[in-house]
Amino acid sequence: MTSPSIIIIGAGFAGLGLALELRRAGLDNFTILEKAADLGGVWRENTYPGAACDVPSPLYSWSFEPKSDWPLRFSEQGAIHAYMREVAGKYDLERFIRFGTEVTDAEFDERTGRWTITTADGGNLVADLLVPAVGQLSRPAMPNIPGIDTFTGPAFHSAEWDHDVDLTGKRIACIGTGASAIQYIPRIQPEAAHLTLFQRSAAWVLPKPDVAYSAAHHALFKYFPPSRLAERFAVWSFFEVMALALTDIPAIKTPVIALADRHRAKQIADPELLRKLTPDYAAGCKRGLFSNDYFPALTQPNVTVETTAIEAITPTGVRTADGVEHQVDVIIYGTGFKGTEFLAPMNIYGLGGRKLADVWGDEGARAYLGLSVPNFPNLFMMYGPNTNVGSGSIIYMLESQARYIRQVVEYLTDRPGRSLAALDSAEQRWDAWLQHRLKDTPWNFCSSWYRNAAGRITNNWPGATVLYRWKTKTFRPGDYEQAQATRPLSSVG
Repeated sequence: MTSPSIIIIGAGFAGLGLALELRRAGLDNFTILEKAADLGGVWRENTYPGAACDVPSPLYSWSFEPKSDWPLRFSEQGAIHAYMREVAGKYDLERFIRFGTEVTDAEFDERTGRWTITTADGGNLVADLLVPAVGQLSRPAMPNIPGIDTFTGPAFHSAEWDHDVDLTGKRIACIGTGASAIQYIPRIQPEAAHLTLFQRSAAWVLPKPDVAYSAAHHALFKYFPPSRLAERFAVWSFFEVMALALTDIPAIKTPVIALADRHRAKQIADPELLRKLTPDYAAGCKRGLFSNDYFPALTQPNVTVETTAIEAITPTGVRTADGVEHQVDVIIYGTGFKGTEFLAPMNIYGLGGRKLADVWGDEGARAYLGLSVPNFPNLFMMYGPNTNVGSGSIIYMLESQARYIRQVVEYLTDRPGRSLAALDSAEQRWDAWLQHRLKDTPWNFCSSWYRNAAGRITNNWPGATVLYRWKTKTFRPGDYEQAQATRPLSSVG
């Protein structure tokens, strides 16, 4: 029996992960649409100096495709991107990918029970299931600062790093102190004539337990797999405990806070700089960061940490609220991503022609299990609302979602022409449970990309990743509104 045809949007870890799950189950009736010319998602796009994952590679990798020869415990961008290409090659995924194909619109046809997908070049494709897998960190966010377009020198976002700009001997403004900034600042600081870090809020930074894996490590991991599994389990357990600290057992944070405080105090001797770099918000409200060289870089004589608010960008620099204009040659924005604008800028239309962005409205994105939205049949999201992790590996979460969607595909294979959309009652119960768990988390007590303009936490999963694995372990048809199309299923068109 022919399985439903599937369009997957995006060839990052989410889209590739679902494709791998389907391939491993013998389900090949899918096409991946990727707007770029290569796979990789954020690991293709983010090539800034020092770009690396803040989750150790033994856990930040597919469980069924372990790699015994990672160069570092916390691998850098090149190694991660190479791993993705290697696994995609092993499973012959590239023949399923249409590169250079950007989706602009998708509309569900109630009569046929299928999706019509429109691409930027004016093309149309038809599929029975639509799976957006575009992630939450795919669209760089630029700050809303007056005069931002008036600067006459080079200026770029860290996710769109301009490698043609030589930073040697330049006066550099770095705006933002997120996960990317703490990685590229130590790399570019030695090159700069002067580097000014414009900081709105200090980061919680822990020592980074990194290690360069030796040939002996590689041999041990390859020829004695329990050693590799033991490290993966240890890393997973650590992050699970940290997740409980955020949602269930706040007391766990006490020794972690003490460790971060000691780390900061040990690396910063100047009392005034120490004051500037000490967070004034609850630990865990923003993602905790790992670095051994961020604070030392900021103590160097060619670095200034500026905490006065930015008033405007000028043609020659950055003007702060105290009236001081900081003359710079280059501006680098480490200001994160539009994480709460799910699926934008695509237009998704469900039953009755209703647009998904309008259904979510100002309140923000929500979905049953982070996967399915009522009245949007056969739409299943990867890395959807409230499935980001405050602690842990997103790949573990993506594997849970891929396994669930694979069950959906198997269910629909036996029921040609059937469509599924989460029941309103199921989604409402799910959201009520989520909001109850999110209520007392530290994410409510500061401004971060986890919360939208309405104050709703649309991104994070409130708990350990194993809890989500349990919640998505079994597809339950009774949680879905089911409808039968008037025409049979067909292949992707």
